[in-house]
Amino acid sequence: MPKKLGKDSTCSIARTLEVLGDAWTVLIIREALVAGATRFQEFRDALGIAPNILSNRLEPLVEKGIFERRGYREPGERSRYEYVLTEEGRALNVVIAALADWGRAHRPLADGTSPRFTALDDGTVAELAFITPSGERLQPGKLVARRTEDARLGVS
Repeated sequence: MPKKLGKDSTCSIARTLEVLGDAWTVLIIREALVAGATRFQEFRDALGIAPNILSNRLEPLVEKGIFERRGYREPGERSRYEYVLTEEGRALNVVIAALADWGRAHRPLADGTSPRFTALDDGTVAELAFITPSGERLQPGKLVARRTEDARLGVS
């Protein structure tokens, strides 16, 4: 379950991991983004996850605003809920894309699969990149990361 992580829980990475928490949570989000899963059974079938674990992961994702829970009812069936990504949840596509890129590059499988992100309107394939304000593309291995206060980055 997601929890406060370490001494520096103010770090944006720690704050993100407090939401994402563990592999099951990330895979649930992947299924919603990549396969369009919204229903409990769709997540169960795709992931092979136990119902209690799935419930325990979905609830915090609803509470933290990643999914919105919506009621639905199939004809002749009881009422159920579906889990629809919010705008905040859909914005995790960059996290899923980064994990996929890293996995393809550093844990390749001949028979593996990876998500491909494309533009909704015309299908143009998109890729992740570090881009400077002037539009120059930088290679990840040529970068250094430094702790910077969110306020100095223009985040309020």
